[in-house]
Amino acid sequence: MERRSLLASILIHAAALLLAVVIVAPVFWLFVMSISPAADLVARPLNWWPSAMDFSRYATLLSSIPNSAGANFVASLVNSVLVAGMATLAAIALAVPAGWAVSRTPAISWSLSLVIATYMLPPVALAVPLYMALASFGLLNSVFGLALVYLTILAPFTTWLMKSGFDGIPREIEQAAMMDGASLFATLRIITLPLAMPIVATSALFAFLLAWDEFFYALLFTSDQRARTLTVAIAELAGGRVSDYGLIATAGVLAALPPVLVGLIMQRALISGLTSGGVKG
Repeated sequence: MERRSLLASILIHAAALLLAVVIVAPVFWLFVMSISPAADLVARPLNWWPSAMDFSRYATLLSSIPNSAGANFVASLVNSVLVAGMATLAAIALAVPAGWAVSRTPAISWSLSLVIATYMLPPVALAVPLYMALASFGLLNSVFGLALVYLTILAPFTTWLMKSGFDGIPREIEQAAMMDGASLFATLRIITLPLAMPIVATSALFAFLLAWDEFFYALLFTSDQRARTLTVAIAELAGGRVSDYGLIATAGVLAALPPVLVGLIMQRALISGLTSGGVKG
């Protein structure tokens, strides 16, 4: 039994190590490309480590010189943070009451299924109606307008996740609180939401990542640095006749940092959500 347990432990750790290598290797190679001289990126055979580390591309993309590549990149980075942040907050604000209502009223669950069915439509099918709606309200090439478009994508998804989270919370807990004199709002705030914090954090994380990585609508509904997001800015770096692959890799590394930071923050929220809240016996 001990030998089998040892072998199983070795296999589990080996599988975890292999999974970590598969996940980390592309990110590591992206970083290596970002600090490699241009000659090393086109050398044959391929150099797996740069002959001389070059961090000048990071300075280029983080430059504050007006009308420079760095200024455009930083502006796009700020736009992405604003758009993804506003869309995520709005989606969670809508998904919490909507998810709770659908969870506690099974008779209306068909409405959520109907909304989720819109995901079967390709984005291009909704492009013209959304474009006309934004144009009529003067929200084209606007951070706020793009956040509204992303909200139409995130709200159904986060509501579905929130419903699954509320389904796991016994209704008897809420009924007991109401019998003790708590109002509906107080019950949701004191009892239900603390117990649902793990799914709230998970929904917020996935919503932010979806909004952060979105490219199609950002390309259609933005035209300059007033609302252009990071995905479009990186695509433009690769759009010229001669592409600096190191600069593109540098942009990829910098673009990955905010989602990683949000993931770390949400990880703490997940842990605190699992340990917070309580019910008197």
